[in-house]
Amino acid sequence: SQGSELAGWAMGRWTYEGIDLNHNFADLNTALWDAEDNDLVPHEFPNHYIPIPEYYTLANATVAPETRAVIAWMQRFPFVLSANLHGGELVVTYPFDMTRTYWKAQELTPTPDDGVFRWLATVYATANLAMASGDRRRCHYDDFARLGNVINGANWHTVAGSMNDFSYLHTNCFEITVELSCDKFPHASELPQEWENNRESLLLFMEQVHRGIKGVVRDSDTEQGIPNAIISVDGINHDVRT
Repeated sequence: SQGSELAGWAMGRWTYEGIDLNHNFADLNTALWDAEDNDLVPHEFPNHYIPIPEYYTLANATVAPETRAVIAWMQRFPFVLSANLHGGELVVTYPFDMTRTYWKAQELTPTPDDGVFRWLATVYATANLAMASGDRRRCHYDDFARLGNVINGANWHTVAGSMNDFSYLHTNCFEITVELSCDKFPHASELPQEWENNRESLLLFMEQVHRGIKGVVRDSDTEQGIPNAIISVDGINHDVRT
């Protein structure tokens, strides 16, 4: 095993098949934005639950079994809140992770639920001991502390096929990415401190599941719950389903 200081950022990044699992989900952004540009949303093309494109489902598509398994899991359980944990930086990123202007490496690309996503990211970042520390030094080049340790993913560096964008566009789930340590490979002796840094953030983040509109959509005659009822909020071009 290499020591944490000797391992490069790419260490452990790719699977045995050479697939980067971070960016292996179906790119649903491009189809949505093309449909928006052609005024097809939401009447002819949905603004949520966007179907997976056919090319992605072919047997010879470059999709890792791990990615397929996660997608099947997400389709089976209607998650509404999620975070994925990374290392190598101290910042919380939120969708979209892909720039709308396809040739730009960085561009602020907010979702229709930008206020909620910034709130979720900020809740995590402000409770994280390492991020909120008064003597926090920058990890590498970017000074995320002056941004409150949160950033729109596409405004940092664009990636197509991220899990966050896929979760938002294919399911009801709002997902953020937490870069929780400057050191991508902390030593075992440092793990208790890493847990302390993140424990309160994780608990507070999970509690945010109670924010917003909650309830059951019922048939007024039978009182039975209505599955897959579409709920639209004025001014937010992204519906959710029961």
